[in-house]
Amino acid sequence: MSERVLVVFPTFNERENLERMVTEVRALGHDVLVVDDNSPDGTGPLADGLASADKGMDVLHRPAKLGLGSAYVAAFRLGLERGYDLLVEMDADGSHRVEHLPAIIDAARSGGGLGLGSRYVQDGSVVGWGLYRKLLSWGANLYCRTLLGLGIHDCTSGFRCYTREVLERIGLDRVISEGYSFQIEMVFLAIRAGFAVVEVPIVFEDRVAGVSKVTRGEIFTDLVSVARLRLWNGR
Repeated sequence: MSERVLVVFPTFNERENLERMVTEVRALGHDVLVVDDNSPDGTGPLADGLASADKGMDVLHRPAKLGLGSAYVAAFRLGLERGYDLLVEMDADGSHRVEHLPAIIDAARSGGGLGLGSRYVQDGSVVGWGLYRKLLSWGANLYCRTLLGLGIHDCTSGFRCYTREVLERIGLDRVISEGYSFQIEMVFLAIRAGFAVVEVPIVFEDRVAGVSKVTRGEIFTDLVSVARLRLWNGR
């Protein structure tokens, strides 16, 4: 029996991009779960319409913008309950190219752990960012590697695939991050649990349409969360 793959798209105001991204992923034969945080632009109803015509797609509606980490935790719990073997994080804004998805899934499968789409390994790159955003991202990864002792180049990447064994071993109820620091925490917990993290080079392209929803306040909160994670290392 072939392994079942679930690609999770967390959305907040992604109406302009969602249909194209879902279509491209479904063309590869993978199921899709959209987690929509009550987007005021109508992303939720659009997702419902797509799901009504496609048994391989489902939508999880939440009442408000509750955080990226909590969106993925909710999606992963549902995916594990439904028997999926490989669970993928992917942005719906077009910054993650579907062409990289097979290699990331294969990395998780062959490594038995976490396949991580990396901008900062050989052949990886970022397109469309100015100097400030590049320095911010590079600095955040350096901060995480230093504080948490991680040998991973792109701890903050949101394009990745987990085996169900990783998620079950980590225990989603143990995850403390609700925002973007979830990405860092999951790398940290996977390594602590003894799983391999395999970085796969990707070309990250700044969102195709719409505007970024990450605020400076969220960035500061996430940096503090990483420090909390370091202090909580003895749990």
